[in-house]
Parts: sequence; C-alpha cells; structure tokens
Amino acid sequence: MLEFQHQFLDYCIQRGVLKFGEFTLKSGRISPYFFNAGLFNTGKDMDSLGKFYAQAITHAEIDFDVIFGPAYKGIPLAAITSSSLYQNFQIDKPYAYDRKEKKDHGEGGLIVGAEITGDVLIIDDVITAGTAIRQSMKLIDSLGAKVTSVTIALDRQEKGQGELSAIQELQQEGVNVIPIIKLADIMSYLEQSGDSKQLEAVQQYRELYGIA
Repeated sequence: MLEFQHQFLDYCIQRGVLKFGEFTLKSGRISPYFFNAGLFNTGKDMDSLGKFYAQAITHAEIDFDVIFGPAYKGIPLAAITSSSLYQNFQIDKPYAYDRKEKKDHGEGGLIVGAEITGDVLIIDDVITAGTAIRQSMKLIDSLGAKVTSVTIALDRQEKGQGELSAIQELQQEGVNVIPIIKLADIMSYLEQSGDSKQLEAVQQYRELYGIA
C-alpha cells in the first residue's frame, strides 16, 4: 500500500466515511464495511479529497485531455481534482460536467464547462452496477470524444450479477479504472492495525462475493 492510500484510509475512518459493522447494501448483501463518500462535506474534506484523487491520477501516469464529473456527485469531484492537479502537481486540465436536464436558455445544452474533446477522464466516488458510468460514456461518445480512464475513491472488488465486477467489465473494454483504494488495501490496513475481528469479517465477505 502506498503512503497516500494509507493516509486516505486514515482520513476515511476519522471522518466516518468508512465504517465497520453490519450493513445491508442495496443489493441485499450484508457487508462488514460501509463507504459513504457523501460524508466528505467540509472545505477541508474537499481539499484533502482532491489531493487524494490527484495523487492516484499522477501515480497511474495516465494521459487525458479533459476531466468529466457526472451529475450530481461527480461535479464537485471533477472541480476539486482539476484544482488539486494544478495546485500540487502543476498539471492544468480543463473540466466539465453534465446537467440532468437540458437547458433551453443561457448557455444551454447538457454540458457545462470545458469542451468535451479527445481522451476523457471521468471522476466519481464508486462504481457499483456501472450504469451511471456507461450513461456518461455514451454521452461523451456522442460528442466525438472517448472515455479512456475513470478514477474512483473505492473499488469494492466485488462481483455484480455475474462473475465479473462492473469495473472488470469496463477494463475489458479498454477503460483504465484507477481507484484511490481497493478492498485489498482495506484488508491490509486492518491487518497492519491488528484488527483481526474486522479483518476476518471482511475476508469472509470477500470469499462470498469477491472477484477472482
């Protein structure tokens, strides 16, 4: 685990974003942990989160032309990541986002911000079924650009309805998915902290639902 990943886990636990216990997910699965990025909701949180996204992106050494944040959760994430890339790494990339409803006045259209062109990096918090990401990919494709990378906060490394996760399906289509952390990092963190009870619960969950 890299230093920024360990720091991100520390911060997630400190802010209550990552919790351990028993949680019923939308899928009906009983998970031993829960990740709620909506609890990143202060100025300090946004500053820290932007830096973690920027560190993951620069570590992955990817090329892209525009950052895209899917409405609504992806909008602030795209903005803070664009800002942090410039502040911390002197990488100046434009960003854009979509509207849920098309405007017929003012600047109009579905896209706000930079022109969507070339290779696009999508920023989001998590990918579960992959439905929202695919909607964004379809929109971006219709504008003549291409989604080449997606950066998320957490990869649960968990199967969907079939044997593959939504992330693995995207990777098979040539999309580079870059998480700040994966479930494996959470397990390493628990092991290092000596929390054997929570580690065992996560291991059992991964045996049931984890990807191969």
